[in-house]
Amino acid sequence: MIRIGHGYDVHRLTEGRDLIIGGVKIPHTLGLLGHSDADVLLHAVADAMLGALALGDIGMHFPDTDPAYEGADSLMLLRHVTELVREQGYRLGNLDAIVIAQKPKLAPYIPQMRQNIADACGAELSAVSVKATTEERLGFTGQEEGISAHCVCLLCRAE
Repeated sequence: MIRIGHGYDVHRLTEGRDLIIGGVKIPHTLGLLGHSDADVLLHAVADAMLGALALGDIGMHFPDTDPAYEGADSLMLLRHVTELVREQGYRLGNLDAIVIAQKPKLAPYIPQMRQNIADACGAELSAVSVKATTEERLGFTGQEEGISAHCVCLLCRAE
């Protein structure tokens, strides 16, 4: 049996924060605003996995009202989600994610993002696809007000 999930996340860009995407700290003049480290990619991945099993979303599991998650490392959150998925008898089959950001250019960081996600999910690197695109200066991401990410995942019964 397989299950499919879709995740989406968005965070506003702001001064005074690190830019962390896919568990990679990326040099940039702005960072993402959020209660945790605001890693839009990992949040979209986690939401896709949770959604595939109808387990809610990351806001339900890691509420921004809980001080325990202030500044939290999203790789830790994704490892926790992976454990929830395993407890339900599933494993990651594959995922396909895209980050939407006008700047900075993300291509040099994608191999490490893929590896970080594969490691956190206990999956083969070949099961993790990460892409990046701009919005040709259209909308809030194109105007560099924020960064968003989408992820689609396939979960399979664990063997």
